[in-house]
Amino acid sequence: MVSFEDPTVLADFMDSQLTKPMAFKIDSAGRPVYQSLNDFGPLKSLRSIPQLVDFGLATRLEEDDDWGVWPIQPDHYRAPEVILGNGWQMPADIWNLGVLLWDMIEGRELFQHIHDHEGRYDAKLHIAEMIALLGPPPPEVIQRYQYMREYSWPKPVRREDGRVCETAEEYFCGPFFDEKGIAMVPISIGLFSDSQNILGRFLYEALIPDRKLCDTPSFLGGKEKELFLDLAKEMLVWHPDARKKAGELAGHPFLQPK
Repeated sequence: MVSFEDPTVLADFMDSQLTKPMAFKIDSAGRPVYQSLNDFGPLKSLRSIPQLVDFGLATRLEEDDDWGVWPIQPDHYRAPEVILGNGWQMPADIWNLGVLLWDMIEGRELFQHIHDHEGRYDAKLHIAEMIALLGPPPPEVIQRYQYMREYSWPKPVRREDGRVCETAEEYFCGPFFDEKGIAMVPISIGLFSDSQNILGRFLYEALIPDRKLCDTPSFLGGKEKELFLDLAKEMLVWHPDARKKAGELAGHPFLQPK
């Protein structure tokens, strides 16, 4: 459960009902049934520390060096390595937490254009927005993507539309990058032991929106905005190994009590 971070939230809500009451209907027993409300506006302070307690969609990796390959995470919070089929480990949770923290502080979603005109999740739109906010993925991520494209999951996975898929590319409707351009570039954070990187161009460049991560925060200003962006950049990183671990993030100045 996540508590209200400021007791005045409920008082403000009650006052608002005097001028604009919530919609309701009368049930068969004559009782009013009110419409649910899940938006109480942006945080009033930055001292709230949420506790995540719903592990209904959690997936267990038996060993620290195990890799998961099947699709995980809600659409909005899905890490790039999951979409690309690169295989995922614990750093996928850091990405997840980074997006969640952003949404809570800003009061709106970081990734705003990840569904098509029919409301269905569209992975290419999601990747396009990642590129807009974070820049293009580094060569070693593309190399891993090209290498893993044909990898078949141990068991097929059924999509929400009923289609049965055997690869991440089928499941997320790839491909996303072409195979043109091979360059010899040293790998700074190795997914492979060699130094040959396959560089791929994003196939849907027209979908990349005109957004920058540094321009996105609207609720913060000055030093707080600077610290928040610094924290976000340590979590929202293309390469999983470049993301900070939870213990390292806990000491970040933005998260310290004021």
